[in-house]
Amino acid sequence: MISMSQELPTQANHGHRENYLHAQRKKAGLSQRDVGILLGYADEGAVSRHESQTLPPLLSAIGYEIVFKKPIAELFPGIKETVEKRIEERILRFEEDLQRENGKGRRRSRIAQKLAWVSERRDTNEE
Repeated sequence: MISMSQELPTQANHGHRENYLHAQRKKAGLSQRDVGILLGYADEGAVSRHESQTLPPLLSAIGYEIVFKKPIAELFPGIKETVEKRIEERILRFEEDLQRENGKGRRRSRIAQKLAWVSERRDTNEE
């Protein structure tokens, strides 16, 4: 069974660049307060935290994407890489678990459908 031991990140890891919010903000000539106002925050505190230590909520991350006209994955490349690695590992374990299952009837059909999805996904990624 797939373990939830490697949960997806909720905080930025110190020591390496997890996002480019600060660089994008400086490039635009905006202050943290300016960006906070654009995102609907009362002050610059949230923007400061998002630039250095915590991940923004999804709606704010989408807001950053809109403000800076950059995809979320480009604004948060370290997080994207971490999430991608963990999910790819989970998909491999998921596939292994499915291959070990011996379903009958409808269950067998669902397992086959899931394995086909994993295979199709892998083929798409290799192109």
